[in-house]
Amino acid sequence: GRDTRKSSAGLAAAAIAGIEAAGVRVLDLGLLTTPQLHYLVRAYNRVPAEAHTEEAYFESLASSFRVLVGKTQGSGAVICDAANGVGASKMTTLLSKLGPLLEMEVRNEGKGALNSNCGADFVQKEQKLPTAFESPRDDGRRCVSLDGDADRLVYFSCENGEMRLFDGDKIAVLFSSYIGALLKAVPKGEISSASVGVVQTAYANGSSTEYIRSTLGLQVETTPTGVKFLHRAAEEFDVGIYFEANGHGTVLFKEEWAQKVLAAPTGGDAAEGEAEVALLKLKALIRLINQAVGDALSGVLLVEAILRHNCWELQDWDALYTDLPSRQLKVKVADRAKIETMDAETRVRHPADLQPLIDATVARYSQGRAFTRPSGTEDVVRVYAEAATRAETEELAVEVARHVYDKAGGVGPRP
Repeated sequence: GRDTRKSSAGLAAAAIAGIEAAGVRVLDLGLLTTPQLHYLVRAYNRVPAEAHTEEAYFESLASSFRVLVGKTQGSGAVICDAANGVGASKMTTLLSKLGPLLEMEVRNEGKGALNSNCGADFVQKEQKLPTAFESPRDDGRRCVSLDGDADRLVYFSCENGEMRLFDGDKIAVLFSSYIGALLKAVPKGEISSASVGVVQTAYANGSSTEYIRSTLGLQVETTPTGVKFLHRAAEEFDVGIYFEANGHGTVLFKEEWAQKVLAAPTGGDAAEGEAEVALLKLKALIRLINQAVGDALSGVLLVEAILRHNCWELQDWDALYTDLPSRQLKVKVADRAKIETMDAETRVRHPADLQPLIDATVARYSQGRAFTRPSGTEDVVRVYAEAATRAETEELAVEVARHVYDKAGGVGPRP
């Protein structure tokens, strides 16, 4: 598979030639999003093999969405920032399969540079409106931003020039609450007793973690930064939900549990009663959600289905919890390897005297939390801080950054 960049066709042709020269058969699926390619490879490798065509992918998503939304009504068109990537054409194809079930306007369809001032990463990190969006024209509209290869998504809205972000933490909470409600609605037994866990990194906002634990009553696991760690931890649950704040994530269903759900009898499209409808929707979820990797197209469909099921606008979703103010800083050091972490990167092992200083500092702030970890790519140490107010968060982040500078060989100006 390949994407829409000008270099893609030549690179794909070279790769195919090299593979075939080694005597290996190549199946070229053409233009695909990254999640589509993962989905089709997984389908091909299943025993027995499942339908592994792009048409099968679209049909799985579209048919599942029809079940999830049922006769509910949408609340106006969603505007999609497709980041000038391959997701634009694939979202358009998906919309053609759904017909009037989902109203959507796709922007940043490919005329501009890939991910340039647009896309999920830009929106999440910069917290600015992407290219082709503006206030007041788009005020109050429900908007979603994909990234260039369509494996991440974040929602956002704008009001009077101020943007409200619904990042991976918010999406994880939305998915967790919906799945939890479905499991409570099905009859008591092996399906309803599924182990459900939400996997986050230390960068997840503390308010989201508290909401998942205290309000939803679900287990939360923390892993080091990186999708490979999140995915692996999510596989330990019957239903494992993971998202990074940047919108990269998915929901994994353990094979044995999923097969029990799919085999459970229901009345099909004519299902009646809360328990039977909930079971039918669990079956649709298993078919909708990409089990191989985070998939923005299936993610958008699930968000839209849940909002319709709950009769929610974005402000209702936003009201589930309030994010704590957070701040990230970088401290330049001579050698980042001098910092060693433990406990999923939430605590410092070495230098041994650094963590006690961080603990003492955090203890002085209401709802304070802070950690530090070495960058994987540059000689800097990253600092993350949260507290009850924006001012306290700024103070906490700077104080911790100074401790890192003093104990880990900081260079340049002291924070």
